[in-house]
Amino acid sequence: MPTSIIAGVKATRMELLSLKKKKQLAQKGYELLKEKRDALIMEFFRLIEDVKELRERLQEDLERAYLNLKYAKMIDGPLKLHSLASSIKPMLNLEVEIHNVMGVRMPKLNIISRGEEITQHSLIGFSSKTDDARRYFISALDTIIKLAEIEGSVKRLAEEIEKSKRRVNALKSIVIPRIEATINYIELHLEEAEREDFTRLKFIKRKLSER
Repeated sequence: MPTSIIAGVKATRMELLSLKKKKQLAQKGYELLKEKRDALIMEFFRLIEDVKELRERLQEDLERAYLNLKYAKMIDGPLKLHSLASSIKPMLNLEVEIHNVMGVRMPKLNIISRGEEITQHSLIGFSSKTDDARRYFISALDTIIKLAEIEGSVKRLAEEIEKSKRRVNALKSIVIPRIEATINYIELHLEEAEREDFTRLKFIKRKLSER
């Protein structure tokens, strides 16, 4: 028995009861942490799927946006499009909220305002390709914001999963075995003390009977 396990331990029944309660709490904590870890991992992989879908959607939106922009340049001309773009002051106001998922603080990005956007009125005299390019670029921007939100959540989940794994492993491999070893040490010590007491009583009885 390593001395580090039993150092400072009082081999009493009170200590034994206290350690058994600690073992129950540690085992309960282990089960709860394991459940939390598994739930976090499930949520992590669900968000990974969302990230994959959003990246595919972003790729499609950007391809359509640039394709329509290419046609718009051919129909409306680059100078006309440049003049339209120069007249707009792009601005995006975002609000960051934090919501709690299984004890993990996750970001949520909300668009408060977009500033000045190209309106239907400002597109009078332009081809439909310009409007199509506008719509796909706005859709791509929305997807980028959602992607940033989810990737931030994925990062925080990954950090929390790693912490949970370390705690679960510590309870399973260090804390609970150490408590069990100390319980075994005390039980052996008490059994030995009982045997010694029994032998002593037997000896005393024998001495008394000899008188």
